[in-house]
Amino acid sequence: MSAEQPSMGETGRAEQKRERVVAALSGGVDSSVAAALLVEGDREVIGVTLNLAGGASRCCSLADADDARRVADQLGIRFYVANYAERFRAEVILPFANDYLAGRTPIPCVACNSRFKFDYLLERARVFGADRVATGHYARVDVDPDSGRLRLRCAVDRQKDQTYFLFELGQEQLAAVEFPLGELAKEQVRARARQLGLATADKPESQEICFVPDGDYAGAVERIRPDALPGAGEIVDREGRVLGLHPGVHHFTVGQRRGLGLSAERPQYVSGLDAEHNRVVVGGADDLNAKGARLARVSWVSGVVPDCAVRATVRVRHRHVGASASIESRADAGAVVSFDEPVRAVAPGQAAVFYAGDVVLGGGWITQSL
Repeated sequence: MSAEQPSMGETGRAEQKRERVVAALSGGVDSSVAAALLVEGDREVIGVTLNLAGGASRCCSLADADDARRVADQLGIRFYVANYAERFRAEVILPFANDYLAGRTPIPCVACNSRFKFDYLLERARVFGADRVATGHYARVDVDPDSGRLRLRCAVDRQKDQTYFLFELGQEQLAAVEFPLGELAKEQVRARARQLGLATADKPESQEICFVPDGDYAGAVERIRPDALPGAGEIVDREGRVLGLHPGVHHFTVGQRRGLGLSAERPQYVSGLDAEHNRVVVGGADDLNAKGARLARVSWVSGVVPDCAVRATVRVRHRHVGASASIESRADAGAVVSFDEPVRAVAPGQAAVFYAGDVVLGGGWITQSL
């Protein structure tokens, strides 16, 4: 037999080499079912858990790694834990705290997805001799019939869709990623997990940021950056009149109403944060309306920056239904979004993500409401 000829199995048929894919196993039901679907598709699956928070959270912790290991054993696949805790602290946790201290409202899940769940996981996959990775995200990838470029599309289950957190993915990443759950509803995923008897079938979902499991963002900032806390400051109206005091700008975000401790004839909302002077600016509901926003670090999924204004639906929060707008690119990798109708509580630090129907065009980071 020559070196070019395939070996023969006991059945006398040439054994076909299965495609190897690395599945991110977070220890939850979604990633567990995603891996199971790959196994059912006769793929050679290697499960990898990224230990990101060093055991300090309910997500990507050592406890989750134990759940992921049990699922890997049930599926009969190899399993590894990759420790990225120090890098995660430097690239996600510290920037999260710094953003709050700077008067911004961060979304650490975007950096976690773009860098760790895809870039770093794909690096790890190639060490294992795999060119593809798969995750339990609710999203879809297909080919644009007109341009031939890859598209990022919303999941069939719109209530679980996670594309808002994936807008930074580009053509190279989309070419190497699979989302096995994109065509499924959450109820179908749970049912499949129970049918397979997976250890995570009835595991509850984590609704908070993984390293802030109690939802106390200000408390997390104080634990992460105790050396940089601003102390008490003033609450002022839009004319600069002092109305009260606050314990630090990291306790607030644009649009917030509760926790101000003010007595006023009409409801007061946080309309701005002046971190340089440790001031919280408040106003009425109408003061929250924005006609547009300036964006920085804009990404276009196609890899092509438009040379003219683009019409799209823009979401400025994960649960935002979206608003019709025009987007004009800037030479500094930024953009200006102009809404057709005013949008409430556009907060610096959040992402503005552009959609054409169920297709993600791209997005950027809000630096200023207009």
